[in-house]
Amino acid sequence: MTMRGTVALSALLALVLAGCGVEAEQAGEADMKIASLTGQAPIIIAHRGASGERPEHTLAAYELAIEQGADYIEPDLVLTKDGVLVARHENAIADTTDVADRPEFADRKTIKTIDGQQHEGWFTEDFTLAELKTLRAKERLPELRAANMQYDGRFEVPTFEEILQLLERHEKKSGKRVGVYPETKHPSYFASIGLAHEEPLLALLTQYGFDGADDPIFIQSFEVGNLQALAKKTDVRLVQLVASAGGPPDREGQSFASMLTPDGLTEIASYADGIGPSKDLVIDRNAIGQLAKPSGLVEAAHKAGLLVHPWTFRVENYFLPTDFKSGVDPRDPGDLQGEVRAFIAAGVDGLFSDNPAQAVSASE
Repeated sequence: MTMRGTVALSALLALVLAGCGVEAEQAGEADMKIASLTGQAPIIIAHRGASGERPEHTLAAYELAIEQGADYIEPDLVLTKDGVLVARHENAIADTTDVADRPEFADRKTIKTIDGQQHEGWFTEDFTLAELKTLRAKERLPELRAANMQYDGRFEVPTFEEILQLLERHEKKSGKRVGVYPETKHPSYFASIGLAHEEPLLALLTQYGFDGADDPIFIQSFEVGNLQALAKKTDVRLVQLVASAGGPPDREGQSFASMLTPDGLTEIASYADGIGPSKDLVIDRNAIGQLAKPSGLVEAAHKAGLLVHPWTFRVENYFLPTDFKSGVDPRDPGDLQGEVRAFIAAGVDGLFSDNPAQAVSASE
């Protein structure tokens, strides 16, 4: 999950703490462990599958995540020209498939404005499912995950139904039900071109038994209107994604900062069950990149009755706080487990990780 913006994180955290009655010093005491909202252990959400070890959003990545003990797998959902939900990080697919190398699709390259920003490339909504199925996935971060490049060209773009079928097969074989945590990508944009997420998404969730408040299913979005509309149509749990800068794409002039004030959190609780914040909003980093003290966001969200599932936890030094790095090579693995334990101590109810095996181990 990524969002762009320019709002200073320090200003955002000041808003989070304002009026919530939580002292940052108290929240950061080393001997203090904050309980999750339910008192249960935090869930581990495999971010795009085990994407630290396989190209993201492939059945292979999801299958490995299940084997590694993830509680939920997370597909980002976009739509094809013929209205089929498929899993890609974005509807722009040049970074995650071999489409740029396919001469038969050269004329599909175009420029589009999505959420107010121009993007050049190839887009899922310009391909039928049959055409997308001829493409093959590739590693999105080759400069950091060279080992994953050995899998380039092996895997198709999966449909959401194929992902649900994978979960169904696993449950029948093992007796264990793994959850699904889909994100609706650019829902306002897709609705504007006649390809709204809601109908096919809810139909598939109902078909595969993920349609109740107690089922292992969360639907997440950076947009507000999409979640508000879903809240009127389904009982499944909903999560408002929140970045450390900018604001929801469908709410011009509204900032994520304003959504994390006590009043803003109360408003979110009127249509959603939790928030999915950038992890820096839960525990920021100091001037030399080390983890600082918890911001108080977890306590404030819990006070509003909201779960907190921060993103994204990755093993490479490039993504880790300074005090959890190992060596200087940004590609090398650092102490992801230590970082995860720090956030669990801060009371989070779950977390997204590209490396579910390490996250599961740290949570035990």
